[in-house]
Amino acid sequence: MFKLLKPNLYVARLEDIPLEQLSQQGIRGLIIDLDNTITEWNSFEIKELVFHWFKSLPEYGLKPCLVSNNSRERVQQVADRLGIPCVYKAGKPRRKAFRKALEILELKPEETAVIGDQVFTDVLGGNRLYLKTILVVPMTTREFIGTRFMRRLERLVLTHIIKEKPGR
Repeated sequence: MFKLLKPNLYVARLEDIPLEQLSQQGIRGLIIDLDNTITEWNSFEIKELVFHWFKSLPEYGLKPCLVSNNSRERVQQVADRLGIPCVYKAGKPRRKAFRKALEILELKPEETAVIGDQVFTDVLGGNRLYLKTILVVPMTTREFIGTRFMRRLERLVLTHIIKEKPGR
């Protein structure tokens, strides 16, 4: 079970993800979480660094797709501002949303990475489809009450499966 919860990579921020390395490994698509990964929880503000990060993706031959358990209105608004496709009300970690994102990106699992801040949604969901998984430290501690409960379980799991702090 722990194997499904272990990310392939653990980083402090989105900007710390080695895009060139991913591209060299044959990754062509990124399935990216919304809350606490690219925006703070329930915020529509996209920080300048995040905008630049998204603008740099084509340089590396990477296509993004936003996948979130949040509402259509929220997810679509952020996706439109970034000019990328999205899947809302995803029901992560179920496979359906990840498969839909793969279909949108027109890519195979081995060509795709999942980026998110939660072990039990993003990492578990990605690993269930054999996608490369990248865990980022949440942008803020402010989040949905259900997520706060899951963070406690996450901390227990992470101390057993990840021996080092996220790299920068």
